[in-house]
Amino acid sequence: MSEQFKTRSGRATVRDVAEVAGVSVGTVSAVINARGTVRDETRRRVMEVIGRLNYELPRAVGVGGGGRRAQSVGLMVKEAHNPFYADVLLGVRDVLGERGYTLFEGTSEGTYREEGRVLEAFRDHGLAGAIVAPVVEDASDLSHLFLVQRRGYPLVLLGEIRGLPVPSVTVDNVRAEKVAVQHLLEGGHERVLHVSGPAYSQHSQDRVAGVKEAFSESPLQFHEGMVVEGGARLEDGYRVVKRLFSGGGDLPTAITCFNDLVAIGALRALDELGVSVPDDVSVVGYDDIEMAAYLPTPLTTVHVPSREMGRRAAALLLGQLDGDAGETPERVVLDADLVVRATSRPLS
Repeated sequence: MSEQFKTRSGRATVRDVAEVAGVSVGTVSAVINARGTVRDETRRRVMEVIGRLNYELPRAVGVGGGGRRAQSVGLMVKEAHNPFYADVLLGVRDVLGERGYTLFEGTSEGTYREEGRVLEAFRDHGLAGAIVAPVVEDASDLSHLFLVQRRGYPLVLLGEIRGLPVPSVTVDNVRAEKVAVQHLLEGGHERVLHVSGPAYSQHSQDRVAGVKEAFSESPLQFHEGMVVEGGARLEDGYRVVKRLFSGGGDLPTAITCFNDLVAIGALRALDELGVSVPDDVSVVGYDDIEMAAYLPTPLTTVHVPSREMGRRAAALLLGQLDGDAGETPERVVLDADLVVRATSRPLS
């Protein structure tokens, strides 16, 4: 390696050491924490690079002497306001806390540019790896994710990106939304409206696909007017449903929503308009956030095991940091099931 190697910040990071040594960040982490998962030859090479780059070890580290430091990793979500991600965070902390890891949190707020900026900040500040809920839409530039993967930076996705070989944790959104719509169709609802999520969410696209599949397996015909673009926030559900139900005409008898926040916003709009739930219209959410069961009319929704998603994602990241990950990235698909409560009922 060239003695002229320079870091962008002037101060070497874990990533710089990994790049010069020709190993992954996880391997450098294992050397720093004196884990017995690294071959002696590799350990010597990493230690030589640490010395050559004057990489400053954290004060709590005693490399080779059994010392240990509190490593740090990052969690990046798409929406800071969404309680779903709060549960994911708790799951991640459940696992990382047991190992003494510190968790730093960031949010892309649905833009791939911000996602790239935050991920770069995670790396530049020496975070050992990251769990990312990726922004995926037609216009997204995903090069930042492919770049960090090629550099060996430990990464776990909450969701999937085709062609990106990193571990992931997700649920089958298509199947889960299909089950939710079938619940309504089997109850005699023919005019079902789906309020979709933001364009930056692959989950939104998958849930629309689930709506279409449910109709394709029924005697009823799907048409594009059954899907209305909404968003991910309370105000999105409120705005869309208030507008639609204020216009009169042939109104839907059931609404499925991108998430529970959108559904709660829809419930508020229906209440203001004097539309009874579930007598006049049934409403179904998605995620099963904690408050869904405690609303005045408890919400029928798809239960997503968000805390378990966090736990499994953290375990996959630790596997990479410990050097225990297999050559083929693990894909974990958890079950998401419909929970029927008081906001939906069959037509009489």
